[in-house]
Amino acid sequence: MNFASIRIITNDVDRLVQFYEQVTGVTAERPAPVFAEFVLPSCTLAIAHAQTARLFGSDSVEAASNRTVIIEFFVEDVEAEYARLKPFVESWVQEPTTMPWGNRSLLLRDPDGNLVNLFTPVTEEAIQRFSRRSR
Repeated sequence: MNFASIRIITNDVDRLVQFYEQVTGVTAERPAPVFAEFVLPSCTLAIAHAQTARLFGSDSVEAASNRTVIIEFFVEDVEAEYARLKPFVESWVQEPTTMPWGNRSLLLRDPDGNLVNLFTPVTEEAIQRFSRRSR
């Protein structure tokens, strides 16, 4: 089994597309006005309008209500990403911090309040853990 994608449901696709284009540096593919995809090397981040939720059954999802999932991006340099995004991001949760498991990490919220983590492994153990995954 391969992890393929994560999808964010929103009431404002254009706003989240603009935000994640800035964060990822990738231009979203827009096969429909209510749907966008960021095709990244590791998986796809999809963004869909709340209207599409009807396709999954009533009350199956609720836009802008996530408080349990963290969307994480492996980056080369957390400090550089922090400096690059600082003027753009409105909601910072945590400035770059080294976590107990060896990642240098920063946390921010997207315009819908979803928690986003940008991280770089910095300890030898964390670097080894991620190098094994890329083989």
